[in-house]
Amino acid sequence: MSETEWLDRDEARAWRGYVAMSEMLEARLSQDLRKAGLSSADYTVLVLLSEAPGHRLGLGELGAEAQWSKSRVSHQIRRMQERGLVVRADDADDPRRAHAVLTDRGVEALRAAAPVHVRGVRRYLLDHLTPQQQANLVDIALSVLPHLSPAPLPPELRADR
Repeated sequence: MSETEWLDRDEARAWRGYVAMSEMLEARLSQDLRKAGLSSADYTVLVLLSEAPGHRLGLGELGAEAQWSKSRVSHQIRRMQERGLVVRADDADDPRRAHAVLTDRGVEALRAAAPVHVRGVRRYLLDHLTPQQQANLVDIALSVLPHLSPAPLPPELRADR
């Protein structure tokens, strides 16, 4: 068995700083969204559907965009359907496929939650970064994301390429 090559001091600081920041940021944003009546997963689905043509996505496409398993997508859509935020619709061309479709209630929930989320993103992260640091964060994402998944980059990151 080969010996582990431990992180050096600078690598450990970078990694632990990233982990702490990421976890705390996600917790704060999730807490804010809960006050608006949504989970982070709800918000992710609503945003993806709101940006999709016809406010609908195949469940496989939704899973790929959200980086979720088929099971997670299925359970999430079921829970959101029970609350009237989305509906699950069969594909007329392929009965093996299903789509998630944003409902009017889902649009309203997103309209109510989006300002809360945006304020949180600014308050907890962006307001503490210079424009150069924000650009560096984009550069870091563009360097790392392609090595994590074959999924396409989020649209906001594809725009500059």
